[in-house]
Amino acid sequence: MIVIINYGSGNLKSIKNGFTKIGEETLISQDIREMEKADALVLPGVGAFGTAMEHLENYKDIIHEHINNGKPFLGVCLGLQVLFTKSQENKGVKGLDIFKGEVVKIPEEGLKIPHMGWNNLQIVNECSILDGIENDYMYFVHSYYAKPDDEDIIAATTNYGIDLTAAVCRDNVFATQFHPEKSGEVGLNILKNFVKSIPSK
Repeated sequence: MIVIINYGSGNLKSIKNGFTKIGEETLISQDIREMEKADALVLPGVGAFGTAMEHLENYKDIIHEHINNGKPFLGVCLGLQVLFTKSQENKGVKGLDIFKGEVVKIPEEGLKIPHMGWNNLQIVNECSILDGIENDYMYFVHSYYAKPDDEDIIAATTNYGIDLTAAVCRDNVFATQFHPEKSGEVGLNILKNFVKSIPSK
C-alpha cells in the first residue's frame, strides 16, 4: 500500500488523483500504524517550511524508520524541502535532515517570485524515477530551492535565472520540487516509475 502522509500541509487530493490516474490505490492517512505497514510513503506539501516541520513532529520517527528500512519514499514540492537540514525561510527550524544541505530563496533579480508555471528539466544524474524523462516541461510553484551539500544527489535541475534543484535521488529516497501529478502524461510517468521501485509491485 502507498500511504500519503496527511500532516496538514499537503495538496493531498492532487497527488492522490495522480496515482489514481495511473491505476494505483493510495491511502491518505494521519495514522502512524498505517504508515508502519506502508510499502511506500509519499510526502506532499505546500506552505512554509517551519509550519510543515511543526506539523511533522509526530511523524519524524516513522519517516526515518521507513527510509532506514529501505522502503521507497517520495517527497513533492515542500515535501522535498523538508528532507533537508534547514531553510532560510524559517531560520532555527531543523528539517528532517535526510539530506544534508540548506533550502534557500530564489534570487529575485528581475524574476517573478514564486517561480510558478511550466519549466523544462535538465537531467544531470541517473535516477530511476526519471527513466524515460528528458528535457521535459514540469509544473513548478515555489520560492525556495534546495542546495544539497552532496551535489551528486541532484537528479535534475531547471533554469530560472540560475540552475535550481528540480529533483533529488538517493537509494530509496526520491523527491521532486515540481508537481509530477500536475505535469501531464510525462509527470504521471514519474509516478509510474516510483511505483516500479516498490518491491511488492
